[in-house]
Amino acid sequence: MKVEAECASCLLSRAKAEVYMGTTNPALRFRTMKEILKLLSREFKPTSVPADLGTKRDRLIKLLTGNNDPYLQVKDKSNNEAIKILPYAKKYVEKGYTQQERFKKATLCAIVGNLMEFDIPGFTFSFKELTKKIREANKDLVIDDIDSAYELAKKAHGILYLADNAGEIVFDTILVEQLKNMGLKVTYVVKGGPVLNDATLNDVEISGMDKIADNIITTGTDAVGLITKEVSQEFLKTYMKAELIFAKGMGYAETLTEYTLT
Repeated sequence: MKVEAECASCLLSRAKAEVYMGTTNPALRFRTMKEILKLLSREFKPTSVPADLGTKRDRLIKLLTGNNDPYLQVKDKSNNEAIKILPYAKKYVEKGYTQQERFKKATLCAIVGNLMEFDIPGFTFSFKELTKKIREANKDLVIDDIDSAYELAKKAHGILYLADNAGEIVFDTILVEQLKNMGLKVTYVVKGGPVLNDATLNDVEISGMDKIADNIITTGTDAVGLITKEVSQEFLKTYMKAELIFAKGMGYAETLTEYTLT
């Protein structure tokens, strides 16, 4: 995916939010935003990939503010709120009479978890809405390929599951459990370092994913999405051998449509 003109406002809006979480120093905030404007002035081109620009933006923010994880408090709150709702989500999934019904309900929970996104222009999210969103998820899908995904999973022996956000990872545990019940070996992938509110190894431990997935690895990088020249050899080898891949999040959508991992 290449940038469109409207991507500029989103990149800047998120930059402002991240800078304000990264430091309380007014002068440093001003300087950092000024440097981000310079960055986008150089790099914002029709051939650019939004996630690549986001990676450069976020690394610049971390460098200038001295805060390596501006979204840390947001991630902690997301995990804590999701854990509170996890028993409700599990009961919702257990009401499925067949394997396919439970897979669908678990997938819907994982989709609802994806709503835990912040600082996106035009999008608002409330933790209070999560249980309602789970109940109504089946009615809200604009595109529903869950049955097709189930058929693919049913034929596979293993799956590479690329995670998105903290909090969301808690609901992913439900889907990973269902995939394992179907006989699949699941390798769950998180980011190699803090980037936005994406899940890292810290969130794996908090969510309990390390006790559910067969393997846990990282991308080896703190990039938004995947930057092919930066991923670890461990990730690259695992990716190339993967029979089936679940990739969650806009960053992966933006980069996996542009780059081929070899």
